[in-house]
Amino acid sequence: MLGVGGGIAAYKACELVRRLRAAGADVTVVPTVSALQFVGAATWEALSGHPVSTDVFTDIPSVAHVATGQRADLVVIAPATADVLARAASGRADDLLTATLLVTRAPVLMAPAMHTEMWTHPATVANVATLRSRGVVILDPAVGRLTGADSGAGRLPDAEHLEALADLLLRDPAALPHDLAGRRVVVSAGGTREPLDPVRYLGNRSSGRQGYAIALIARARGAQVTLVSANVGLPDPPDVTVVPVRDARDLQHAMTEHSPGADAVVMAAAVADFRPALAGPTKIKKVAGHEPEPLALVQNPDILVGLAAPGPTRPRVVVGFAAETGDDRGSVLDYARDKLARKGCDLLVVNRVDGGRAFEVSENAGIILAADGSESVQIPLGPKTLLAGAVCDAVVSRLTAAEEHSR
Repeated sequence: MLGVGGGIAAYKACELVRRLRAAGADVTVVPTVSALQFVGAATWEALSGHPVSTDVFTDIPSVAHVATGQRADLVVIAPATADVLARAASGRADDLLTATLLVTRAPVLMAPAMHTEMWTHPATVANVATLRSRGVVILDPAVGRLTGADSGAGRLPDAEHLEALADLLLRDPAALPHDLAGRRVVVSAGGTREPLDPVRYLGNRSSGRQGYAIALIARARGAQVTLVSANVGLPDPPDVTVVPVRDARDLQHAMTEHSPGADAVVMAAAVADFRPALAGPTKIKKVAGHEPEPLALVQNPDILVGLAAPGPTRPRVVVGFAAETGDDRGSVLDYARDKLARKGCDLLVVNRVDGGRAFEVSENAGIILAADGSESVQIPLGPKTLLAGAVCDAVVSRLTAAEEHSR
């Protein structure tokens, strides 16, 4: 069930309905009366394929105000206005949407959207805290342009991100606990590009999807997230600080600046091991009958080793990624365990990347190795948000264990 509150962001929920249905979901839209001032019932009915009602007196024989909530596998409210949050927190049931929220026992995902002043008002803050204490998943809104000339926190997240989180909750209703609240997490994503001349570069096939999924899930679970993004063409996760970089040395500088004292650092970016020894100031020309000069390479800095090195500002948990293929000298896990021993990180996520796996696709599988090289968690093939959730679980587990040990 998709509930729609009465705010200008209601038009963005149209795209969410389309995406959910394209993914195979059966979507019933329940708008508030004021939501229909922004997007009419005919639009919701055309997009969802179901009749639309706002009150508890329509279709009395089917007891719609009860049946709608009972049938739902997931309830998403987008946008969740300040009024919807207040009525839900107080247990009101004065329309079909709030009555459904009282009836349903399905997971509930709310995506607030409103002006910044409304979002930060003590009443809204208290209502959000109340709903979270009851197990409702509430996303902090994105930051950006609002209605009129105003900007700030209050934008509805992109439909792509809401769909990804809805899909995750349908797979695992307990996938988004608010257990990273108060934590600071730094994530790198994408692939570095090492310049050869003003036109060409040495790069890799990383799309950044896995790192962006980790940033999205960590923020949804309450963390303050900085995302160091290397050449990624994806929409920014909501309410995440994005730091764009290009090559390995840019990435090293950004990670060195933002990582000290972080609760967790996740190095999901694919960093080039080598770069051209000389990057020409002009384009290398093709000359008929002449082969190009051999390309001399030098090693890039090992960013993960630097982040994991002992010291007073070392992040509490350092997570590395290993994109590996096996060969006649060893298996994927053999190479991964060797890398874990050399890097000094606390956790290593191993991805097998041959045969079109992992890179430039929407699904991933992996194994999370603990610092002693044991096989901690095996994540089957699925959306990259699933692996992202497993990484966050492992981070929370280590942070919690360290805090309990220190007591």
